[in-house]
Amino acid sequence: MIGRLREIEYLQTFVREVAVTGGVLLVSGDAGVGKTTLLDAAADYTRASGGDVLRTTGTELEEQISYAALNQALYPLLDDVEQLGTAQRDALQVALGFGDGPPPDRLLVSNAAAVLLRRAAARAPLVLIVDDVPWIDRASAGVLSFVARRLAGSRAGLLVAARSGEVRGYFDRTGLPEFGLEPLDDEAAGRLLSDRFPDLDAAVRTRLLQTAQGNPLALLELPRALSQTQRTGAEPLPPVLPLGRHLQRYFTSRVAKLPGTTRTFLLTAALEGTGELGVLEAAGAGVYKIDDLAPAEQDQLVQVSSRRVVFRHPLIRSAVVDATTAAERRRAHRALAAALVDRPDRRAWHLGEATTGADEQVAGVLEDAALRLLPRGDYQSVVSLLTRAADLSPDPAERGRRLAAAAYIGAESTGEMTSTAELLEGSRLAGGQASTSLYYASAAAFVMLNGDGQVDTAHRLLVSALDSSPQQQNADDPEVVRALWTLALVCFVSGRRELWEQLYAAIARLSGGPSPLLSLTLDMFADPARTGVAALPRLRAALRSVHHESDPNIVDDLAGAAMYADRLVEVREALWRAVRNGREGGPARRHLVALMDLCVDDFHRGQWDEAAELAAEGLSVTEERTGRFFSWYFRYHQAMLAAVQGRFETSRALAHEMIGWAGPRGVGTARVYAHHALVLADLGAGDFESAYRNAAAVSPAGTLASYVPHALWIAMDLVEAAVHTGRRIEAERHVRALQEAQISKLSPRLAILVAGSAAMVAGEEKASALFEDALSLPAAEQWPFDVARVRLVYGEQLRRARALTEAKVQLQTALAAFRTLGADPWTQRAERELRAAGLAPTLAAPSLPALTAQELQIARLAASGLTNKEIATQLYLSPRTIGGHLYRVFPKLGISTRAALRDALDGDDN
Repeated sequence: MIGRLREIEYLQTFVREVAVTGGVLLVSGDAGVGKTTLLDAAADYTRASGGDVLRTTGTELEEQISYAALNQALYPLLDDVEQLGTAQRDALQVALGFGDGPPPDRLLVSNAAAVLLRRAAARAPLVLIVDDVPWIDRASAGVLSFVARRLAGSRAGLLVAARSGEVRGYFDRTGLPEFGLEPLDDEAAGRLLSDRFPDLDAAVRTRLLQTAQGNPLALLELPRALSQTQRTGAEPLPPVLPLGRHLQRYFTSRVAKLPGTTRTFLLTAALEGTGELGVLEAAGAGVYKIDDLAPAEQDQLVQVSSRRVVFRHPLIRSAVVDATTAAERRRAHRALAAALVDRPDRRAWHLGEATTGADEQVAGVLEDAALRLLPRGDYQSVVSLLTRAADLSPDPAERGRRLAAAAYIGAESTGEMTSTAELLEGSRLAGGQASTSLYYASAAAFVMLNGDGQVDTAHRLLVSALDSSPQQQNADDPEVVRALWTLALVCFVSGRRELWEQLYAAIARLSGGPSPLLSLTLDMFADPARTGVAALPRLRAALRSVHHESDPNIVDDLAGAAMYADRLVEVREALWRAVRNGREGGPARRHLVALMDLCVDDFHRGQWDEAAELAAEGLSVTEERTGRFFSWYFRYHQAMLAAVQGRFETSRALAHEMIGWAGPRGVGTARVYAHHALVLADLGAGDFESAYRNAAAVSPAGTLASYVPHALWIAMDLVEAAVHTGRRIEAERHVRALQEAQISKLSPRLAILVAGSAAMVAGEEKASALFEDALSLPAAEQWPFDVARVRLVYGEQLRRARALTEAKVQLQTALAAFRTLGADPWTQRAERELRAAGLAPTLAAPSLPALTAQELQIARLAASGLTNKEIATQLYLSPRTIGGHLYRVFPKLGISTRAALRDALDGDDN
């Protein structure tokens, strides 16, 4: 009864009213929506309240037997029949089959039934429940129609159930109160499915929810009709889901009664999928015509417009397919393929379904269609098309190659490793050169990473495949391109220069060089300290069109290129599309990559609440959908957030867990990320010696480690720790390395860090100018934590120089930022410095703190009347993050309600 509290309460109220004044209620709803279950609940409540229950159910078998339903309903009251008047008693006994005589007068039987029920209800409240009322026999329906209007004033009630829109049957519903039972809402449907089938793959779960549309019976039956591999996502779902026994009983029987031409038209429409009448009429030339849809329309199975035919419920579409033979389905697919000559992608699928034996021509058509679909991100369809192409391939080598391609695309896009491993095994068994192909090697590398995470083995496999591949020199070959991207991923997680060098050696052998996107991403992501600045113009040009980019691969690659240039904000819109799509069951690996990038951007921009939400979501995705290999990435973000919030034990435990896991697997990048978290935890705890050691473990002082881009992010941390531990020479060397590499040009945030680092090692006269330069850089407000840390160090230096007035300005501003962020260790440090400067940090500031640019934007949108959800959609943040911002905005503006925002902003100079 999940999601039915309101309905149960409604029927309980009806039962209570019946116990006082009698009454009747018709419960209507679609087949399988839960009418019978709700009637059961009403019966249980009646008995628990001290009442009696009579019950009857209409059936096709007894529909032709007069008074069959009335016999079932009144059988428990046979002893009471003797107490009726002679005429009523005899008439009712004959009608129910317990007496002899001519057919009784219908009015006499009806009166007898009404009196009998009223007398029984005088002893205790009574509810007569009639389920499936359209199927009860004509005689019983007439009596019950009479009784329904004569129970008022008694303690007897009639509770009747029928399908919505049902036009058949003899029971007279006219004027009777009706309660429409709606499908479950999305939240309740999801809970029911999760409660009964907790191990469903997320994409499968989404498909089932879409098909069931809140129908409880469908939610319970559809998963049972799938195989275990289909439920877990290891095997693709069919375009039309199978119904299962109970759903077949409800839906297929209606379809089976339609004329043959109507069923053929409906089958063609069900398999075609879009309901486009022009296509359906072309496919049915000489077999059926548009008028043949009339019986299905009259039975409310479909809706027909001038352009389209739409099934009233997805389950009806499934019922149409379930009611046919395989030969009939193949004929319909063949007709559709002939009608879709000008639409090659749709035609290819129908050709594949219509073909039974090996056919290389059809297999080639399917493969071509798959490659055209790939940039659109419809990976499930791509994998299905390639798998079907492999099935139809007469040449074992081609079969193996196509299975390997399907395995790679499934692994790289969806992250589903079980089906990938099965496809790889099929490719290997097919023979030929498939098991040494680049697609095979790329897919196998993903399986290795997501299995035991053996980076070196995956790297050797890919390098060997590239070295031995006959097409390795062809930069336009998609297999070569995908193998290089996969190798780049393996090199990234390794964090080792020597592995990257072998990738560049493979690229050097390409005719014409790498693609512009691969070249850009490697220059900006692999070793940006050396190649990033020169590549910035190409990055800016590429990002101009990212908002309109529909290819998920390109979005992911551009996000990678933008990361160390701190330009992820320009990709947020596309990244949030991937997250929303993933939450709805879309490609899990795309979902995962988008979460990774958003976590990075959120941390640097001070959106820590959202970063925590997305990190937890990322861990959930790795646990449930993609394999656990990349869980370290989200533990890194949890460790970082714990560090800046002062939960040092948690941060260090997560970091050491990452280091322990990464060591034997060769995942050097995970170790680097763990040391980054340890550095922040050490700085927050004031342990500058440990902070220096952990920072130097990433990149020693005076160097920017090759192919360790995180060295840029801990640069100021290392300088600050070196200064505090008396390593001034090392700090100066590191600043020089940053300046010589022109890191300030890479991003505004890095420019702030470099300027702040330079100020820490400069003499007293130059330091103030450098600090001011850092704080006046464009868009400084976008990086609140970094800027507040620079202000804190600046304020500390000013206090030591006895410039107390200037120190208080910097320290108070830093303190406000740290409090807003929830950076407790830095808040306490700023408070200590203010006390040392002679100002109690607990005193109220002389004026309200200024809103940040983002807070002001959110406040203005909220003042315009938008909800948190609407604001979140516009700004590509989560509703919870919007709520957190408003929580901080209200006290800054001196208000406590949303309604006061407009007036407060009108008087605000921000």
